[in-house]
Amino acid sequence: MSETRDRSRTIFGNRIGEATCRKAVKQKNAFLKKFGDDRSNGFCLSSEEIPELAALGIRNLKVEPRGTHAAGSSSPAAFEFPAGEKPMVIGNIRMGFGHYRIAIAMASAARSMGFTPYLFDLHSFKETTGGKIIGKLNALYSFGSRLSQKSALFNRFYWEPLNSEGFRKLAYNACDQKTAELMATPCSLLPRDIPFIATHVWPSQAAVHAGISRVVNAVPDNWPMALHLSEGAIHAVQTPSAWFGYKTLNGMCGKSILAPMPEGSLVHTGHYIDHELVSNLKADTAARIDRLSSGKPLRILLAVGGAGAQGDFYASLLRCLVPLAKQEKVALFINVGDHKSVLEGLFRDVPELHGAYLHDGDWDDAAAYAREALDGPARGMHVFHNREIFSAVYITNLLMRASDILVTKPSELAFYPVPKLHIRRVGGHEAWGAVRSAEVGDGTIECPTPEQAVQMLSVLLEHPEALSLMNASILNANKAGVYSGAYRCVALAAGIEYKGDSQ
Repeated sequence: MSETRDRSRTIFGNRIGEATCRKAVKQKNAFLKKFGDDRSNGFCLSSEEIPELAALGIRNLKVEPRGTHAAGSSSPAAFEFPAGEKPMVIGNIRMGFGHYRIAIAMASAARSMGFTPYLFDLHSFKETTGGKIIGKLNALYSFGSRLSQKSALFNRFYWEPLNSEGFRKLAYNACDQKTAELMATPCSLLPRDIPFIATHVWPSQAAVHAGISRVVNAVPDNWPMALHLSEGAIHAVQTPSAWFGYKTLNGMCGKSILAPMPEGSLVHTGHYIDHELVSNLKADTAARIDRLSSGKPLRILLAVGGAGAQGDFYASLLRCLVPLAKQEKVALFINVGDHKSVLEGLFRDVPELHGAYLHDGDWDDAAAYAREALDGPARGMHVFHNREIFSAVYITNLLMRASDILVTKPSELAFYPVPKLHIRRVGGHEAWGAVRSAEVGDGTIECPTPEQAVQMLSVLLEHPEALSLMNASILNANKAGVYSGAYRCVALAAGIEYKGDSQ
């Protein structure tokens, strides 16, 4: 690796205390002891098609345990992309669905701008030290997310503070930076000049440690946290408030005033949205307005998050919605993702769902229905489940275009251009996604209890001016370029000028 600077000792010119530095080294050494050191191992990269995303021209990069270079070599041969191609690597990890969804949005925008996008999932590289570390940390985060929805005490006194204030501290970033040194091996197999967009901070940090020269760190949240800092990368943020919070590193060391992020390290891009949604935004919004004004059944999409943490909340909503679906007042699309336990729990807790059409594990069937719903009628209840990650994530994207209301926790979906009902967050940082959406006007405030969510849903269904306001706000925000963040990130990674929306 060409990048040798210890990035855990200073962060944007702000010195980190010796106690934190020692803690960072201790944590790194503990991971090395547990998972081994792959930095002298022989690996190589290969690429494969992603069937669910084949229409988007998105490929997947895989790490294989034996490279074409000699084991122990300090300079492994870089992966060779096809001649004449304009490749762009999208670094991501599976931690919930959000980082995958943002990665697909970046890849979609890249393809529309003439690049060939390659997804690069550090979590999927199970043979590497970094992949093992991410797997352990992701399991802990998923467990905490689920427990936070079942235990009010755990949520109030541990999970909320950790996700809003614990991850906010520079000291947390210092420890992460040291650990990310162990995630850099796969990135060292890439050409140093490859355009690289990271949709989670770990692939961004790993790429910087590996010496990749142009890395865009796409920050996912609207609440500024040091967790998302990756010095050496260009930081993209989706909102003006996030820009000011990150620029000043606000609150990241208690009440201390910190040195700000330097010129060129931070860019406000707008929301990270797929090209397919942005380019069809006007037509899809017009269809929503037509259904609203003509009294046709409204389509409600309920998307369960990647941690599978809110099955009980959705069950409460469905008890109110299923009778409306049976009366053909609404149509229901329910995506449980890859969570078989959530699927079983919903059928157990809402027996009336047994009358729903189940799209289970058949991607072609699910995608075909989503396409049909764009132009044709939608009735009844449709439940979607697929154990394959890309199917689990991307069917929500396809169904969004044909939906009138998206019911979601205020995570990455809070930024999407579809009218939204925001239910209870999973972690304090997500609260600010709902704040942003409500201010843009394309979503509701957060509804932390099922009773509040049911009330808000009644407002959306019984008072047409509510959805009319959201649809008008979406059109206005689109005119202002709010939803063009993915295009801007691609331009930043490629080092080219952004010349306007690809619409």
